[in-house]
Amino acid sequence: MGSIIVINQPKKWNFNIPSVETISPRDYLTNQKYLQEKNYKIFNLSKSYKYQSEGYYVSLLAMARGHQVIPGISTIQNMKSNAVIKVIDHDLDNLIQKSLSREKGDSYTLSIYFGKNLAKKNDKLSLQLFNVIKAPMIRAFFQYDARSKKWHLSSISPIPASEIPEDHRSYLEEFAFEYFTLRNFQSSKTKLSQKPYTLAILINPDDPNPPSDEKAIQRFVKAAHKKNFDVHIITKDDYAKIPQYDALFIRETTSVNHHTYRFAERDNAEGIVVIDDPESIIRCTNKVYLSELLISNNIPTPKTIILHKDNLEEVARTIAYPSILKQPDGAFSLGVIKVKDESEFLIESKSMLEKSDLIIVQEFTPTEFDWRVGIINKKPLYLSKYYMAKNHWQILDHDSKESKNYGDSESIELDKAPPGLLKTALRASNLIGDGLYGVDLKQVGKEFYVIEVNDNPSIDSDTEDFILKEKLYEEIMDVFLNRIREKKI
Repeated sequence: MGSIIVINQPKKWNFNIPSVETISPRDYLTNQKYLQEKNYKIFNLSKSYKYQSEGYYVSLLAMARGHQVIPGISTIQNMKSNAVIKVIDHDLDNLIQKSLSREKGDSYTLSIYFGKNLAKKNDKLSLQLFNVIKAPMIRAFFQYDARSKKWHLSSISPIPASEIPEDHRSYLEEFAFEYFTLRNFQSSKTKLSQKPYTLAILINPDDPNPPSDEKAIQRFVKAAHKKNFDVHIITKDDYAKIPQYDALFIRETTSVNHHTYRFAERDNAEGIVVIDDPESIIRCTNKVYLSELLISNNIPTPKTIILHKDNLEEVARTIAYPSILKQPDGAFSLGVIKVKDESEFLIESKSMLEKSDLIIVQEFTPTEFDWRVGIINKKPLYLSKYYMAKNHWQILDHDSKESKNYGDSESIELDKAPPGLLKTALRASNLIGDGLYGVDLKQVGKEFYVIEVNDNPSIDSDTEDFILKEKLYEEIMDVFLNRIREKKI
């Protein structure tokens, strides 16, 4: 993929980056060469991004031409969103406090060029902001709150080339050169690797309950190599590297208000194959949404009520006990509480409603185990049983003091599934999409009830892969390979 820097008066700039063109906005907008060729990455450094300016049209038409562009129109708009700024401020709070702890006064402005600031002490904060707001040049404005004694991000804006101070020009050129050469952004995929396609696997090395253990990750890598992928294991700090890859496989716990969602959203926007996609993350990680979706499509579930402050007292009086309370975004059995009576119900539900306006209350359905049907591309992949933890009603007992706080598991051949199990699981997962899902179900007699649909389900060595072995990993890699090829047609 060729890279192009679009900047006013390109002859006045000393970028001199191998394999990177430097052209003017007018040249990009009018030269037929850039209209006909699809395989370009555009870095828009125009003097203005104002509505209907040349800089605005560079980003707009780049999207129409199928070029990857930063900043895109959505990025320019996101910088104007207070909601987006608040999310970034929350996510980067610890880093902001650490980076600005020695600053005086009540305001601070950080100029960021290709992920770097002139002061080396600001490099980490600059890189993280650049990773979140993907624009070549941005200013981040911070305000100090004397009451909380904390710095807060107040706004972010793009820096048009016309506003770059003269004494910053050489730094911009240096940082751009470093960005393109050290990160290989100037090169094509074949220069990154002789293999035809590249796959990134996103993990969190510090996650106590990762979706895949280290051995399983290595089996994914081995399967990808067998399918002729060049594979890179990445973490949240590698957000800037996304354009290098043809596909992203998220193997860490996902959430909407989280970097995993931003990775998925950016890949999806840039036409990169991603599992799981942002829509799947939205649909699966909120139990209120999922409950409404299942009920409205007549998917059998345990009796479920969406709880809010107005119906709290009535539900408390009429529901059967024990019952299960669920916060909308809980994962790995966290945020799920069993209440034994009305008093406990009111205490716990009021606590949950302080964090979310809506929560879930569900009838308690005791079973020896839960079924898990693994599904990818709308086809069953594996079938497992997860048994409850010792002396506990859940698979995972977070309060247990024993070294093993989870129940046993076993995998079963798909053709030995009880009648109706796979059909019910597929009906539920097909409402989400065509990604990789784990459908959890309770069995009562011959009936099956969907508990939830998980995006990014657990695939651990010697558990979910017990039946298929290496073939399980290869089947997932085949899905990536086929989707990449479809996009290339």
